[in-house]
Amino acid sequence: MSAPSLRNRLWLSYALLILAALGLTALILIVYLLRSPLPYRQSFARLLEAQTALLAEQPGLAGLPEEEQTRLLEAYDATFDVRLLVVGNGGATWLDSRPDSAAFARLPVRLQGLLSGFRLRDRDGQVWLYRVERLSTRTWLVAAVPRQNVPLLSALREDLLVPFAWSGMAALLLSLLLAYGLARWIGNPLDGLAAASRRVPHESVPVPPRGPREVQDLTRAFNAMAARLQASQRSQRDFVANVSHELKTPLTSIQGFAQALQDGTAADPAARRQAAGIILAEAGRMHRMVLDLLDLARMDAGTFEVKRLPADLAAILRRVAGKFAPQADAAGVQLALQLGELPLLNADGDRLEQVFTNLVDNAIQYTPPSGQVTLNAYQSDGQVLIEIRDTGPGIPAQALEHIFERFYRADPARTGSGKHGAGLGLAIAREIVLAHAGTISVRSTPDGGSTFTVHLPVNPKS
Repeated sequence: MSAPSLRNRLWLSYALLILAALGLTALILIVYLLRSPLPYRQSFARLLEAQTALLAEQPGLAGLPEEEQTRLLEAYDATFDVRLLVVGNGGATWLDSRPDSAAFARLPVRLQGLLSGFRLRDRDGQVWLYRVERLSTRTWLVAAVPRQNVPLLSALREDLLVPFAWSGMAALLLSLLLAYGLARWIGNPLDGLAAASRRVPHESVPVPPRGPREVQDLTRAFNAMAARLQASQRSQRDFVANVSHELKTPLTSIQGFAQALQDGTAADPAARRQAAGIILAEAGRMHRMVLDLLDLARMDAGTFEVKRLPADLAAILRRVAGKFAPQADAAGVQLALQLGELPLLNADGDRLEQVFTNLVDNAIQYTPPSGQVTLNAYQSDGQVLIEIRDTGPGIPAQALEHIFERFYRADPARTGSGKHGAGLGLAIAREIVLAHAGTISVRSTPDGGSTFTVHLPVNPKS
């Protein structure tokens, strides 16, 4: 037997709470009616009326002779059917409109104590309801009537049962309907989320936000998580496909030329040297790709280290320019270096050199003969800007927003076996710059060349 759904549990919880609230209300009303039913309230009203009339018409009652006081007490007793007594501070009864009735078994020593109660018991055990009013500094006027026995069933039937039954049923029905609607309002969106979560990652359709604000926030968070999961899976699939494609070409070359060396196809020394050189070049390319992949893996895992030490940016750029001078001469490209006043940076010099090496290498490779590559570095507004400009064919506009993605190439027809890489260098460069609290951007126009700009803060926040 399966457990009830959240919606049913919510509805049942609300129903039990409503029933408990109605039951507690009924209990309080019953207790109130039992302690002070309608006949009791009527009796207290008669006591108040008798005392008020007597004291209003005879304000000097306490100063009259005892015979006159007794006559007045008996007269008002006959009129209001209320027993009237004059009691001293010591608790003794001085005058009684019903001297033949049983005296009270006990009166408080000081009648102020009577003010905290409303029942007295006579010597025969009869319970009286009473009220007390002060006559003078030494006497009190007590009005009392016998308490009527009110059966519980009668009190319930007359004062509570019928109106409470109708109002209770109406309130219960309305509350259960509202509770059912509220349970569906909360439960249905959660059921939709549960069903959608079982379809992830094979199928992920955004769940429309419904229900309370908290449930809508949960739905939006789920949709965002599902979208990230799908993007991660696509990235993993693309990553595996791209790595396989990039490794396939050098492995094929290495395998083919190794086979030529083994079976004697490369018989003369020149052919063997050529085969060995290609194997060495392809193995070096695979080695560089593996190092790039390791760097990306460390970046994704959060273990990529940036060692912040005082770094001379001008010396780094001069070193990069000197390293690529032979390559630029061989390609017929002019390599220019323009340096302003550059401060020492608290940065990882080796990683920054890796960034500028990649950018300059790409610029030279994509610049035609007689073109120019310029390294320009200067300080502005608390930042150091390094620009690498080329006079190449430029980058297509649709490729600019993807240029820093892994394995992305602006020209898909270019293969990794030629002079162009696997499409990891710019992705790594971007991660290194971000690790230094900087930014990297590119602007390009068709046939107008491209400019990569690196912004590095002079005093980065750690």
